[in-house]
Amino acid sequence: MASTDPTTMRSVLGHFPSGVTIVTGLVDGEPAGFTCQSFSSLSLDPPLVLILPGRGSSSWPKIESTGRFCVNVLAQDQGELSTKFAKSGTDKFAGVSWRPSPSGSPVLAGATAWIDCTLHASHDGGDHLIVVGAVQDLAAEDELAPLVFHRGAYARTDAVI
Repeated sequence: MASTDPTTMRSVLGHFPSGVTIVTGLVDGEPAGFTCQSFSSLSLDPPLVLILPGRGSSSWPKIESTGRFCVNVLAQDQGELSTKFAKSGTDKFAGVSWRPSPSGSPVLAGATAWIDCTLHASHDGGDHLIVVGAVQDLAAEDELAPLVFHRGAYARTDAVI
């Protein structure tokens, strides 16, 4: 198998646009969260989703220990929020409005959708983990367009075809 340069791989795979999420949890009564662009629906029956947190995440191990998390799908005007939650060592929730999901995890104000999950499984994924969440509850704001990440920058979806 040929060696693939990580910079080239990131550049090529960046041509595939993705949504942007913030995964949140409530840890010992305190909110925790991180930006996670690797998110996908996995199964309708049973209802399962995937998140792929980086192994270097300081937030994921805390959230994982609770056995539950909420995936917040960001709206197109939430690029600054995404950037804020991508940084380590800061108070990510300072000035951020949220309410508890049915399981208690933070649902961020202005998100276009949220998916409340319990931890179903976690698998090795190289420099990331492959985390399967069992969906417990979810909702969406249909009038809000999603934040998109494409080729290293935030992008907008201005029209539906």
